[in-house]
Amino acid sequence: MSEFFYGGQAVLEGVMMRGSKYAAVAVRNPKGEIVVHEEPLTAAVYTKPWAKWPFVRGISMLWDALVLGTRSLLWSADVAMSDEEEEVKFTGPAAWTTVALSLALSVGIFILAPAAVAKWVEQWLGLPTWTGAFFEGLLRLAIFILYLVLIGRMPDIRRVFQYHGAEHKTINAYEAGAPLTPERVAEFSVQHPRCGTSFLLIVLVLSMILFAPLNFNAIEGPLSLVLRLLSRLLLIPVVAGISYEFLRYSARHLSNPVVKVLIAPGLGLQRLTTREPDLSMLECAIAALAPVLTHDGIQIDLPATRKSDKIEEIAALA
Repeated sequence: MSEFFYGGQAVLEGVMMRGSKYAAVAVRNPKGEIVVHEEPLTAAVYTKPWAKWPFVRGISMLWDALVLGTRSLLWSADVAMSDEEEEVKFTGPAAWTTVALSLALSVGIFILAPAAVAKWVEQWLGLPTWTGAFFEGLLRLAIFILYLVLIGRMPDIRRVFQYHGAEHKTINAYEAGAPLTPERVAEFSVQHPRCGTSFLLIVLVLSMILFAPLNFNAIEGPLSLVLRLLSRLLLIPVVAGISYEFLRYSARHLSNPVVKVLIAPGLGLQRLTTREPDLSMLECAIAALAPVLTHDGIQIDLPATRKSDKIEEIAALA
């Protein structure tokens, strides 16, 4: 079995999987059929030698979530809501504008806003700078959890979370060497130690530690709001790189009792972002994983797929 860490994310009515050379998205169309899109990974974060350096390779995970993931979501929305037979493209100005807006909104809500509020609270209550950084981290974590809880109440997002569970079950089954049939894959857990949810939790906790020293300048005292916000932006790749290395290390040492304790919060948080999938969702996840394995020289036998009655119900209501 390859040493490469396969993974992906849920999209609308489907799953995106990424391999070492290709990414694939498998989505149910309104007819209940699985439509698969494959594309080579040509971005520098996948192809350049420096992209595999420790503490640098974590950037690829951010790229997966913010660029490849957003584009996959756009394509899945087109397929899941379209009756057209022609292939749907997820490139062009509209796609990249959506990616840019999504990135700006995420950074504004989860990075800059907590830092600005913490600076104001710090000045208003006369708190020491390290206390302000701790409050900033707790506020960022609270916003993140509240966001997950709120979106998890939406029916469409609950289905996305089911596909997230399907992605985890499929990767767990593959890494265990089990046959990739929906019935067999269904036996595995919806939790996975390399989940992006766990990665984001590590980022949030680690940022509390790394951001605290940057709130204070030994010569001029507490940093201004502008410099504080700028420091957060500049440190995003650093925090992501360290967090990714911890994620990789913990995934290789799951039997270590200390590691088990450290990853428990991330696995617990995945209860908010995953749901038990049905067999048709597992078929989508398997159909997305198969092409990326094939491009890496790993062949698997795919079971015959079935139509999803739920997709047809959604199409009838649209």
